Amino acid sequence: MRNLAFVFALSFCVMCSQIPAVTAQSGLKVVGTGDGLEMLKEMGRGFSKQYPDIDLSIPPSIGSGGGIAAVSSGAERLGRVARPLKDSEVEHGLVYLPIAKIPSAIFTHPSTGLVSITSEDLVKLYSGAISNWSELGGPDMRVRLVRREDADSTLQVLRDSMPGWKDLTLSPRSKTAVTTQDAIATARQVEGAIAFGPYSRPLENGLSILKIDGAHPTDEKYPSAVTLALIYKDGTMDEQMEAFIDFSQSNQAHELIKNYGGVPLKN
Repeated sequence: MRNLAFVFALSFCVMCSQIPAVTAQSGLKVVGTGDGLEMLKEMGRGFSKQYPDIDLSIPPSIGSGGGIAAVSSGAERLGRVARPLKDSEVEHGLVYLPIAKIPSAIFTHPSTGLVSITSEDLVKLYSGAISNWSELGGPDMRVRLVRREDADSTLQVLRDSMPGWKDLTLSPRSKTAVTTQDAIATARQVEGAIAFGPYSRPLENGLSILKIDGAHPTDEKYPSAVTLALIYKDGTMDEQMEAFIDFSQSNQAHELIKNYGGVPLKN
């Protein structure tokens, strides 16, 4: 009898070891860029209503590079990026699924008094040639520049598309924000601050979103936008990942993207 119990216990352990890894996963994280974070969180809430059994998490930003590293290493299954994948990343099995275009926005603390600016004056601001808002018709107040690191997706889009930004040397007197959320928080809290990041409608609360050469970020002729995409490693697709990717392509998700000022993309 004792031998029979031992055989049963051994068989049970072998069966447990053969259960696919996906069944042992407690939830799904989508890690990476801070671009479009609030939009993705809202999308996540809609997804969770449809799939209450999947514990979805949209954690704070670790940057596009952090998301790529996490998915490449197998630490996470699904990532979010705001830049195209490099050839080497594709060769290592990463799959890129664009879901939305998000305009790049220039925004200031309301104390600046500005609502519109020319692209030429924007270059002068970020080069340091203009250092006081009074030079642009604003109050006698020092310009507090907030920038992002050189690899930031929004900065790259600005360099590729905003007039005068391709070879622009950013003023050394600017503060480097580590994340999009850091840039937004600084612009909201510091008088005279100007920053840039992906556009979303919630930015309109407590910030001045500048028109550039007369165009608002939601206008068709506005030049700068970043593409938000999901990434995963080829051969790792499971039911949870597939459910979230399918939801990102649904009419419900597309309406939400539009409500946040983005342009939904179909795969």
